[in-house]
Amino acid sequence: MSQARIGLIGLGVMGANLSLNIADNGFPVAVYNRTSSVTDEFVASSGDLADKLSPAHTLEALVASLTTPRAVIIMVAAGAVDAVIDELKPHLDKGDMIIDAGNANFHDTRRREAALKNDGLNFIGMGVSGGEEGARFGPSIMAGGDIASFEVIRDILEAISAKHNGQPCADHFGPDGAGHFVKTVHNGIEYADMQMIAEVYGLLRDGDKRPTAEIGKLFEAWDQGPLNSYLIEISGKVLQAVDEKTGNPLVDMIVDKAGQKGTGRWTAIEALSLGQSPSTIEAAVAGRSWSSEKETREAGEAIFADIQPQAGAETLSDADLEKALLAAKIIAYDQGIKLLAAASEEYKWDLDLASCAEVWRAGCIIRSALLDDMASAVREGLPHTQLIFAPRFAQIIREGSSALRRVVASAALRGLPTPAFSNALAYFDTMRMGRGTTDLIQGQRDFFGAHSFERTDGGKGHHGPWASDVAHSAALTD
Repeated sequence: MSQARIGLIGLGVMGANLSLNIADNGFPVAVYNRTSSVTDEFVASSGDLADKLSPAHTLEALVASLTTPRAVIIMVAAGAVDAVIDELKPHLDKGDMIIDAGNANFHDTRRREAALKNDGLNFIGMGVSGGEEGARFGPSIMAGGDIASFEVIRDILEAISAKHNGQPCADHFGPDGAGHFVKTVHNGIEYADMQMIAEVYGLLRDGDKRPTAEIGKLFEAWDQGPLNSYLIEISGKVLQAVDEKTGNPLVDMIVDKAGQKGTGRWTAIEALSLGQSPSTIEAAVAGRSWSSEKETREAGEAIFADIQPQAGAETLSDADLEKALLAAKIIAYDQGIKLLAAASEEYKWDLDLASCAEVWRAGCIIRSALLDDMASAVREGLPHTQLIFAPRFAQIIREGSSALRRVVASAALRGLPTPAFSNALAYFDTMRMGRGTTDLIQGQRDFFGAHSFERTDGGKGHHGPWASDVAHSAALTD
């Protein structure tokens, strides 16, 4: 086989599928796994694609099989990335590139990019979304790092990516950690979307006592309308699946404890450090954290068993739930886009926010029919960087806000938790209120800490008439 243009380290499920995707698109790829037998078995089982795969049993052999400038993708567990880079570096020459295609904290990507630059090597942090199927047949690809290096492999990445109306869902978003940050926010939105869908399921199951399969059919129907998306589609399928062992709905046999790999939590942490608060994402992270405390929740159920739903809970129509879910989903995207804009400004990335929406249109977990309109709205210019202020989305929010309010009110009266919906509504109500209540908080801060405040009629650095009380309070706390 002729020399390969790209190499890949790590033949787990994602790495193996990505290798086959590259080979399937006509690009020879050199592959390496720490355990040589895994490499050999992978190539042997690849069928007609074997002639496009070059197995290497050492990193030196992997690098020797590549054309220059060399490009090597790393697909290993996050904790092993630095060790693999250290082993790989001695075999590379200046101008070669390393591509981390795993889920990485963008701070690590920035650190690695800076360190490798000192060695004359280029580093690309590349978010890949779509799971096993996406890796094999077309993922959404979000890259960051040296643009010149990205251009060397652009044709490969665009070829293997998912396509939306023929356009590749792959792009370069900026230097150092930009690509991995976009992927992190993608995952944060994914958390929020999944949580909201689960909340609707809970309202229908526990509030209306609807059969599981019937709820699944409702999601299936919604997938044919404005809520059309991958997560709505698979939710309908999951809810209609039957357990072969018991004959029960399969979801009823699944323990209600959700795991998380950290990207949703990273989104929330980075948002707070940037002065943002994507409350729907934070609520979803909290929901997963609370879910892990199953024994505690079961104890709480016994302790508070006598608490009954309040009178006045409104019966929710399917149309109300659909409108509320659509409005809350848009609010989650709004918060994600604001976070991307804040990070772009902080780290001087110059992110193309419309392109973010465009690469999510196919291949990734949050692919949705809404993303075309979102990309268009961003390109037209978002008023105050708010997606919910864009005319086409403001109308949807306006029409859905009453339904969202009814859903949250009904859930509260029934005693059913809807943290993501509740936070979406609180965010919407805050963003539509010109005068909030933080004037009192500023007065409190000035009272106990002389922090000063800005007056509505002009001027900063003012203090209230409670200056003597401030001194007295300070004396009491000393």
